[in-house]
Amino acid sequence: MNPKTTEIPIAAIDVGANAVRLEIARGFSDGSIESVHQERDPVRPGEGLYQTGMVPAAVVDRLVGVLRRYAIICKRHQARVRAVGTSALREAKNREEIIRRAKREAGLVLEAISGKEEARLMCLGVLSSRPPRARTLCIDVGGGSTEVAGAIGEQPAKLWSVAIGSVRLTQIFRSDGEISPKRLRLLREFAREAVQESLPAGIRGFPRVALGSSGSIRATVAFAAAEGTAHATAEQISRVVEKLARMDPDERHKHFDAQRADVIVAGAVILEALAHHLGLHAVTAVDRGLRHGVLVDLVRRRFRDAPDSSLLDAARSVGRRFFYDEAHALQVMRLSLAMFDQLAGLHRLPMAVRPYLEVAAVLHDIGHAVSYQKHHRHTEYLIRNGDIPGLADRERDIAARIARFHRRSAPDLHHPGMDGLTSGEARFVRKLATLLRVADALDRSHAQPINNLRAHVSGGRVVLHLGTSGLADLELWDVAHETSLFRRVFGVRLVAATSTVRAGSRRLLH
Repeated sequence: MNPKTTEIPIAAIDVGANAVRLEIARGFSDGSIESVHQERDPVRPGEGLYQTGMVPAAVVDRLVGVLRRYAIICKRHQARVRAVGTSALREAKNREEIIRRAKREAGLVLEAISGKEEARLMCLGVLSSRPPRARTLCIDVGGGSTEVAGAIGEQPAKLWSVAIGSVRLTQIFRSDGEISPKRLRLLREFAREAVQESLPAGIRGFPRVALGSSGSIRATVAFAAAEGTAHATAEQISRVVEKLARMDPDERHKHFDAQRADVIVAGAVILEALAHHLGLHAVTAVDRGLRHGVLVDLVRRRFRDAPDSSLLDAARSVGRRFFYDEAHALQVMRLSLAMFDQLAGLHRLPMAVRPYLEVAAVLHDIGHAVSYQKHHRHTEYLIRNGDIPGLADRERDIAARIARFHRRSAPDLHHPGMDGLTSGEARFVRKLATLLRVADALDRSHAQPINNLRAHVSGGRVVLHLGTSGLADLELWDVAHETSLFRRVFGVRLVAATSTVRAGSRRLLH
């Protein structure tokens, strides 16, 4: 059977500083995506934000109205939706009010994603199906922020987010009207300093021709490029900045749509600053970006048979920042996931929650960096407030709670640590935390004596067959303390059987 015949309807909603966009697509199990519907509404969520720190009430009303309409369209297509907000939403002081209204009035979970998550999704959208060793530099000039990503294959290796965008710069310098030479000088200096403070001068090991994915970049490159080409050199970009600045507003409106014309000078100035600071020869415009990246991410979360190490790499990067015991963390992760995969018929959890367990297992001990005492609580705080590309805010919160329950208090449904979760999410946490506790016990010595694990249900009990490379007495002793919780959560007894090749012996624990 052609794998492409397995499909799911998916939708991406992108709340930017300049506009709100919807794309509905069919996602296939071979990783391909076919767009079926697109919409764009120039709501301007960033309007006035960068002076007051608030999205004005009238703009919030317009935004929620658009989201409500988008939600109806997504429901009509029965699409699985991910709605993300970028710089305007994450910086707005009334962000939580907007998120609550989106949930209450549109039935949408709207995420205020971090700059690095935005860069990761942009990179994923531009580079999906890229050859695995190809090196690429991607840039995106948004309304409120600018993202830069260096990627190997389709996986981002380096991610940066700069707090400067076309709408933000336009509001600060009022560059939607007449622009004097002095004002242009100030615009360029501001952009240059912002880029210098946030990015290295040149990104070693990556090409000098970048792919640009945003509307501002596409418009600037199209205006600057020679006829018949889709790229503009750094010199052409600088010349077009001068040309755009000399135009009056009416002239700009003749060349660009109304919303783009107002912010095109600022967008071109930022692109110029990036090109010069990064030492780029040219920028090539592409028509994919953040929104397509959200769709790719949705497909991969649904069809997880394809190998994807990006989330594990992100979690390991966080762990190293806190000087964690990597060998122990990876051992606990392997044991946790082995039990999750082999006991699917027992726990009956969807594959979509597997990444939460993976991250929680890798990072369960990072709280040691703060204090050994109550380190599980410090771990919860660090994961919840960390930046883990690949996990949305809500997903990171669930992973944090799973890690919090890896020791001490049992993950009971009425524990205060479950506050704020839906009943379904609390059950996910309870079951996954129980598996994590068993896995952690199976490496209590931090010496990784267990080199393989097979789990199956037999006669009303779960049997763990543990292949060991030596003595595992401490591990067996600690697993004994988790058996009563395991029985309460899963309704079956837990039995662990170990064998060592050297001794050929077997030991049973009830």
